[in-house]
Amino acid sequence: MAANFWNSSQNEQWMFDKSELMRSRSEDLKIYTEEEYAKFMIFWANYIQAICTEGSAVSNNCVKTRILVCQTATVYFKRFYTRRSFKDMDPFLVGATAIYLASKVDEMGPLSLTSLIKNVGHVLQKRWPMIAFDPSPSKNAAVYDGEFILLEIMDCCLIVYHPHRPMNIYLQDLQKEHQLKEFDQLEAQCWKVANDTLRCDVCLLFPPHIIGIACIIVGAELMNREKDIKTWLPELSVDFEKVGECVQMIFNMYKLWKAFDEREQIKALVSKLPKIAPGPNGPFFHQHYGPKISMY
Repeated sequence: MAANFWNSSQNEQWMFDKSELMRSRSEDLKIYTEEEYAKFMIFWANYIQAICTEGSAVSNNCVKTRILVCQTATVYFKRFYTRRSFKDMDPFLVGATAIYLASKVDEMGPLSLTSLIKNVGHVLQKRWPMIAFDPSPSKNAAVYDGEFILLEIMDCCLIVYHPHRPMNIYLQDLQKEHQLKEFDQLEAQCWKVANDTLRCDVCLLFPPHIIGIACIIVGAELMNREKDIKTWLPELSVDFEKVGECVQMIFNMYKLWKAFDEREQIKALVSKLPKIAPGPNGPFFHQHYGPKISMY
């Protein structure tokens, strides 16, 4: 494990520019427009978060995890689809597998795979009832196999540097220097923004400290508290051109997310998912795992 981001596999292998991301998505962008793809990525982040945070207390399926597991799983999902397309492996499987793997990496403790699969079914039925899913134990084998595939595609690069830690350091510095009133409210808003950034591509485009500063700027603007950080920002020695790009991407994500009627539009997006392409030793993915789409 690298001691810092700059020496890490994340910096060396998992930072891209926008043109590289577009090329990596060329197959999927034959099916989806750029806007549709961006909306789909918002959905997948929501899907992973829902599995991590929601559950059925009645059936004891709840697999609530640490927020860090949710964040890491979402990054794994995004990394996978920079090297593969939707036709290679079902994203419903990749999302569940990413959670299972992230729970191990982030040392959450044993996560029952059976409960995880049941929770996938519960979440889909509750939030996206048009997606029918049979949470039978046979799905477990698909996740076990999917875990090896995910590890291979990511080249076993499992350590993720999230923006929350550098953002927190910057926030504490801001408060120490300027003694802001109602600082806790601003801090909470910035943390919310940092979590929301997983619904766009900034984790693949910018270093964590750039994202962290961008989250503080966005958080302050959302609360109409730009004046609170106006004199503090010039004190920072960072690439403000990149910070500005990151800020704009976050605001664009919020605008798109607000216009995204998920329950209505997701039907069309999921129905366009391509069939899984067979590999040299059979399907790259167990066909029996994937949900069936029922339009009603």
